[in-house]
Amino acid sequence: MRSKIQKAAFEPMFSRRFLYTLIIPLVMEQFLMISIGTADTVMIASAGEISVSAISLVDAITILVVGLFSAFATGGAVVSSQYLGNKDIASANQAAKQLILLSVTIGIIFMALCLPFRREIIKFIFGSIEEQVLVKGSTYFIYILLSLPFLAIYNAIAALFRSMGNSKISLLVSLVMNVVNIAGNAYFIFVLNLGVVGAGLGTLLSRIIGSALILVLIANPTNQISVRSYRHLRFRWSMIKRILHIGVPNGIEGSVFQLGKLLVQGFIAAFGTTTIAANAISNSLASFLNIPGIAIGLASITVIGQAVGARETEQAVYYGKKLLGVSYIAFIVLSTPLFFFAPYLVQIFNLSAEATNLAANVIRSASIFSCLFWSTAFIIPNFLRAAGDAKYTMIISMISMWTIRVGMSYLLAVVLNWGIYGVWFGMYFDWIVRSAFFIQRFASGKWKTKRVI
Repeated sequence: MRSKIQKAAFEPMFSRRFLYTLIIPLVMEQFLMISIGTADTVMIASAGEISVSAISLVDAITILVVGLFSAFATGGAVVSSQYLGNKDIASANQAAKQLILLSVTIGIIFMALCLPFRREIIKFIFGSIEEQVLVKGSTYFIYILLSLPFLAIYNAIAALFRSMGNSKISLLVSLVMNVVNIAGNAYFIFVLNLGVVGAGLGTLLSRIIGSALILVLIANPTNQISVRSYRHLRFRWSMIKRILHIGVPNGIEGSVFQLGKLLVQGFIAAFGTTTIAANAISNSLASFLNIPGIAIGLASITVIGQAVGARETEQAVYYGKKLLGVSYIAFIVLSTPLFFFAPYLVQIFNLSAEATNLAANVIRSASIFSCLFWSTAFIIPNFLRAAGDAKYTMIISMISMWTIRVGMSYLLAVVLNWGIYGVWFGMYFDWIVRSAFFIQRFASGKWKTKRVI
């Protein structure tokens, strides 16, 4: 009854068709990315658990940098969405150019800084690991670092298309990238027997092609946001400041989050190659649960951002509740079969009996806790960011990560010797704490007073 009253109180900004056409391609894109990532893991598993462990450790590090790209892309998407909601197309286009320039610059800087010290970075983060894992990991790291500027371009422009409500483009480009990636991996790993080098080459090639394609697509003059020329492109600090208003807190939040995850990953690394491999497989399969939630979180930047830009905060509340409800339904639909079929799915990866058993148990626990707490822990903060309330999400996330997730993981995994189970249950406690604070913030309405444009 209450939702009917809310709907009658205003003319909805977004039709049901608009929401479907925004969210469904995002779900398909996330499914594609995660399924191809899982296929990558299966392919590299043919080279042994050492290769799986090496790639999983490097991927855990690069997620930190990729998180920064996503943070700035989110900042640009929020600014662009609010300008579009305010019908200021010229400013939305200016924000788009600044986002692309900023993202590429950051990608090149990280590539240049990390390449000479990649081996030292792995050792510093993960401490004492097997020499073979370290050697293969530092080799794979080369290709991932070379791909960063291209990935930065893709992330930035994909976020801009989503801010326009056009998620089909990012799906199309992601499809091309992932087909290239899996085909490249198949050739480099199985035909040329290049192992981790083959996995790295496949990733690099896919990101080069994806960035080139999406640059062409954003130049289409029929887009609301269209970037057709990069001549005389320079930083415009007034617009950069608006992007950074969201991007910096989001970037700090994401970086601290990933650093905490890396530290926790170090706890897992101490338990040996079998546990590392089991954790990698658990992450791959459990990631499928998050697909609708991630897609809805991305869509909320567009929906909430445009509503706030149009000064329609009550519509932002209405659509926020609607999106959260859809996410919970999706989690229930996905988590139920995954719980029951986890032992059979893990066997696909052809790991040792011990690693297989560990992974199956972890995935079953993730099915329960993801269904209960993931949406409120990670989708609601996107509502707040889209409204400009990024500092609050940063503060809560940082405190929860370091006091709850890292602290509880250390207590359970190391002190109480729960191993991999302690790390995952430490993560679940973190989700519960985040959920409590973000629900309270959204319900209080304090985010309605924030302004980006």
